[in-house]
Amino acid sequence: MESHNQGNNSLNKQASTGANDKTEDERYKELDPKLVESIENDIVDRSPKIKWADIAGLQFTKKVIYEMILWPIMRPDIFKGLRAPPKGLLLFGPPGTGKRMIGKVIASESNSTFFFISPSSLPSELIGEGEKMIKALFTIARIKQPSVIFIDEIDSLFPARSDKEDESSRRIKVEFLVQLDGAKTTGEERILVIGSTNKPHELDEAVRRRLQKRLYIPLPNSDSRRELIKTIIERETAKGNKFDLSTEELEKIVELTKGFSGADIKGLCLEAAMVPFRNIKDVTDISSNNLRVIHYDDFLEALKFGKAIVSSKDLEGYFEWNTQFGSFPLKEEDLEIN
Repeated sequence: MESHNQGNNSLNKQASTGANDKTEDERYKELDPKLVESIENDIVDRSPKIKWADIAGLQFTKKVIYEMILWPIMRPDIFKGLRAPPKGLLLFGPPGTGKRMIGKVIASESNSTFFFISPSSLPSELIGEGEKMIKALFTIARIKQPSVIFIDEIDSLFPARSDKEDESSRRIKVEFLVQLDGAKTTGEERILVIGSTNKPHELDEAVRRRLQKRLYIPLPNSDSRRELIKTIIERETAKGNKFDLSTEELEKIVELTKGFSGADIKGLCLEAAMVPFRNIKDVTDISSNNLRVIHYDDFLEALKFGKAIVSSKDLEGYFEWNTQFGSFPLKEEDLEIN
């Protein structure tokens, strides 16, 4: 990624001049103050910045996102017209593969304001006024641009239409489509909408079409699993948790975790770290310096409780959906059903 970092200085300049986060902005006066407060407090994500280095593997994904999203932000003078970045990006694939982290990285790398939307972001008391929140969300995103609006479980908010769809859901969907189409914008906004889903086949067709780029986020391959395990061990060692794994033992763990998502692997490491406590009768009598190291047998014990949650049938469903609607052909390693 060294070559990608060459544009950081120009990117930072754009962010400092482009982010128009001023509470006195006239557009705030057109919005319900309660909605503004809700969005500012509950939807604007102020979590620590995440870098690509925090995400193991996914080299193709990183390359595509840099070329498709981040470069246009760094050089808007070049990426315009037909080269203009997409308004919408859909990240789909098995659960636990880092889709939310990817959204945060995009916001972090582009110095954008990150808005995080989940099905719970439209509380019950706002039923009937959900479309007003959507409008307010996009208005604030324009004020704070460049902005990234990340919609988690987008299939839950915008499911395929049916006879059972209620009026409030329909109005929210219509307002979202209007805003995403840019019908009420000047056409110059730097706003990216990212949808994340584990169930792409349940997403509304109209919403799917508006998310012009659709990128499959695969399960980690062996190289990515090895990198993730080593990263976790390094971080935990720095915190005082000791490990004793040979290279051969690490490779065995990598082999045994075929089909695991990134979240599964983190859970496995957590479970392995707890095994040394199993035979301790009174934790208050143990000095932190006397805790034994975490070794290979602890991972074997943890594997009794941690299993891959994604089946071969699930993966085949993602492959078929990508063939029909995905923007990029799958890599050979992505097709490996573990």
